[in-house]
Amino acid sequence: MTEVFYQNINTSEYLNIESKPVHIKERLDIEIIDNSFLPGAKEDDWFAHSALPALKIIEKERPGKIRSFLSIGSGPGLDVLASAEVFGSSKLTLTDLQGSVVKSAIQNIKSNLLEPEKIEVNGYSGDLFEPLKKANGNPRFDLIYENLPNVPIPEDEDINKSRSSTHYIEKRSEKIPEEVKAALLDLHYLAIQQAPEFLEENGSLISLISGVIPIDTITSIEKYVDGVKIEVLFYNWNIQTSFYSVVNKYATQEEQGYGPFIFYRENDLKKAFEGISDEESGKKAREIEKSLEDKRLTATEALKLLKQGENIGYTITIIKTSINV
Repeated sequence: MTEVFYQNINTSEYLNIESKPVHIKERLDIEIIDNSFLPGAKEDDWFAHSALPALKIIEKERPGKIRSFLSIGSGPGLDVLASAEVFGSSKLTLTDLQGSVVKSAIQNIKSNLLEPEKIEVNGYSGDLFEPLKKANGNPRFDLIYENLPNVPIPEDEDINKSRSSTHYIEKRSEKIPEEVKAALLDLHYLAIQQAPEFLEENGSLISLISGVIPIDTITSIEKYVDGVKIEVLFYNWNIQTSFYSVVNKYATQEEQGYGPFIFYRENDLKKAFEGISDEESGKKAREIEKSLEDKRLTATEALKLLKQGENIGYTITIIKTSINV
């Protein structure tokens, strides 16, 4: 039997806007089925905390130009609804691994738009861009967003059960560069590799990547994918809460030779990011990372401190991939 959760979300609070929303309802009624990723409180919700500020930066750079938006691995569709408000897009599309999640997300989107009859909403189920390759007309988008998982699912877990869809199946047929694989960036690499086929001429792919991985390792993907340019758009930090606690999983991966995976004490992160605005964070990302160099903790060290009750955090890197013409 499918387990269903419902969340009622104050739109202005979630989107951090002072005015009433103009494209989506003031309160969002969101259905979350048991295979879908479960959003957390605002500070724990990666989209609201980090992706949303990045999308607002895009809108400032290209006001009114993001007419089509695609989310890869959307879950309940909150990211798509937020983009509808930020960009006023007329074409909204999402994918997810399971068809039941896509069906639920489509319903969430249509039922929370103020004028759904004026918006084209599409959903596809399948792996990465594969379902779009099968769609008629090879759809292209002004902006694609992905927050794909880094951590492989344990072999004894079923990707189709519970909320294990927040992990990924490690065994893939595609060839992944060793440097990328060691950093657990497999799915982000594949998304960057495949995205240009689905981008409009001036379109871009936004990737939200946990900053437990060094910035230079993340941006090194550029050298393995022809014809793309990668830049850090937004840089942020957050606390590792118990709900999202995956430190032990990263520690296990370190034991198996992956990494390095980097964590920090909360106070060190606060000091490093003090006075940095959203707009300048991407440009100053490497400078911030450099200032934290002697404060680094391995996942194993972070796990030990976390168990002792110390607040441990990590950085979040959002990169923008565009077609290099």
